[in-house]
Amino acid sequence: MEHSAQPIESPTLDEPWRELCWGEKQRNLQYVQEYKPENDDIRYLRVLLYGPVGAGKSSFINSVSNVVRGRMTIPALASATTSDKSFTKKYETHKLIKGRGSSKTFYPVVFNDIMGLEDGDSRGVHADDIKLALRGHVKEGYKFNPVSPITQDDPGYNPTPSADDRVHVLVCAMSANAPQLKSSVLEKMSRVRETASDLGIPQMAMMTHIDEACGETQKNLRNVYKSKHLKKKMKDFSAAVGIPMNCIFPVKNYSEEIDLNDDVDTLILSALRKITDFGDDFIEKI
Repeated sequence: MEHSAQPIESPTLDEPWRELCWGEKQRNLQYVQEYKPENDDIRYLRVLLYGPVGAGKSSFINSVSNVVRGRMTIPALASATTSDKSFTKKYETHKLIKGRGSSKTFYPVVFNDIMGLEDGDSRGVHADDIKLALRGHVKEGYKFNPVSPITQDDPGYNPTPSADDRVHVLVCAMSANAPQLKSSVLEKMSRVRETASDLGIPQMAMMTHIDEACGETQKNLRNVYKSKHLKKKMKDFSAAVGIPMNCIFPVKNYSEEIDLNDDVDTLILSALRKITDFGDDFIEKI
């Protein structure tokens, strides 16, 4: 008796589960470039990126800068290796330059990058430091100490933060290629998320390294919302950290490329437009 061969299940869905207008990057780019906070007390919409070590936080900032400025740039130093130690050690604000020479200004969306979350109590950024950063209490250039969080006596502590110093959107960066998160990292993340919820700060997540995690997406980035593997990764992450699916965006950071790519830009701009909208809604309530 012959056994009929089992059909191999396709790694992709027939139709994308989320609609994305590929090839229409100009509309979202213009929207982000022309954005300005309505609140006169706020010059910059501040986005705080946090997440495990090696999730691509600094690379995401670089990629956003590339897309908005229309050329390859390197504003945030990023580690080229995925080590288990955080490359970013200081609290820094990354501004996106607009124009050149004497007419140079900055776009009104800025990114703060912090030391990565690591497994264990005395490694990586302290959850309490992130909680204070959300309220605007951490000064520019403060050097993180994994063993002890910042105190009110520290010169890096800002006792009277303005509405401009506060964080307006909290974005978690997470690698699609990483193994399951350790419970101590998840616990730190939930403490940060709880504080952000108490403060009413909108929260989102970026899922990075999607091309490394999925062969179909590596072949063609437009398969991102057809990939069964990436959808499952996003669902698992959503369940683990409590960020709803419609607030999770898969992105590919620029890494090996020397020129811009429209499909890479489209995914980044899709996320950036939502970051801008969510942050603007929060600013209006301040």
